[in-house]
Amino acid sequence: MTQADVELEREQRVTPLELFFDLVFVFGFTQVTTVLSDNPTWSGMSHALLVLATLWWAWASYAWLTNVADPEQARVWGTLLVAMGAMFIAALAVPEAFGDHGVVFGVAFLIVAVMQLTLYGVTARQDRDLLRAILRIAPWSLSGAVLIVVAGFVHGPLKPLLWLTALAVGLLGPLFVPLTGWRVQPAHFVERHGLIVIIAIGESLAAIGFGARETRLDAGVIVAALLGLVVAASFWLAYFDFFTIRAQGLLAERSGIARIAFARDVYTYLHLPMVAGIVLFAFAMKTTLAHVGAELAAVPALALCGGPALYLFAYVALRFRVSRSVRSGRLVAAVACAALIPVTLTVPAIAALSLLAAVWVALHAYELIWWRAARTETRTQREMASVSSP
Repeated sequence: MTQADVELEREQRVTPLELFFDLVFVFGFTQVTTVLSDNPTWSGMSHALLVLATLWWAWASYAWLTNVADPEQARVWGTLLVAMGAMFIAALAVPEAFGDHGVVFGVAFLIVAVMQLTLYGVTARQDRDLLRAILRIAPWSLSGAVLIVVAGFVHGPLKPLLWLTALAVGLLGPLFVPLTGWRVQPAHFVERHGLIVIIAIGESLAAIGFGARETRLDAGVIVAALLGLVVAASFWLAYFDFFTIRAQGLLAERSGIARIAFARDVYTYLHLPMVAGIVLFAFAMKTTLAHVGAELAAVPALALCGGPALYLFAYVALRFRVSRSVRSGRLVAAVACAALIPVTLTVPAIAALSLLAAVWVALHAYELIWWRAARTETRTQREMASVSSP
């Protein structure tokens, strides 16, 4: 085992600076829901999802960085604060990222990418394997960021195509390079991703609050807000019930390339559709609370039920990647949520939301009974590990 491996095996927790850094993405997610609310069309949804994927690309890059860099070191926290400033400017530009502020967004995002790679390289100067890994990924990351800048100067249908190409290059580039050299500290990596899921769920709660604020707080709005809370709580329960405990154990059990591939696939890639599903639901709730007694238009209807469906389908894919098995209850629930999309177009929004909440309640009731033994075993293992930790 190398010295780097020894360092990674030490207990490591998410630091206050990392939490502070993530606050920029709280604002970024809010901006994405604003884009959807201001332009609830198919083009608005596609633009919002492209921006969200780009924000995720930035966040995931720094999640890998701070997993090996010590945020308590001056050069690290100094660089993170500079990158945070650039990311904040990018978030400010999100509503017009496909309009007048495309160049501002692109340049800010390029600065974020350059700062990440630079700090990664400085951190890895004593670790040749990690440095080689960074040099392999750098052309992909920088090329994708440059394409975002170029897209800012372009207008018309070519702009979203350039964004899509940038994401394919920058976000999917790691699929085409060797995985040797990378380092992952399991506990920190799992905790960091759990916190970004919490941030996304928090955005859904904020959207409920903003939606309720813009209308009269009558019985229908109160009921709809509570139903939205049921779904938001379901996102939390579905993720944190015992998945994170088990996933951390599985990540820790692996080593070398197997661990890196697990972290990349399960967290960097499959967490994106989960977060996207939550953000789509947040937008839909903001719209639903303004029209609880009316039928939703096509885009909000798709987001209301399609967002939770996407979240569950992502979990099904995630579980298959982890264990080559499928949890049937969540697959059925995902299909049920998707099946509610056409129904949502024909019934009042509050009725559609009631049906959606009922699907989640049924899923949790089923899992509470069917997976009771597995849940108890997993929690016992966590408690034993906690007691045995120094």
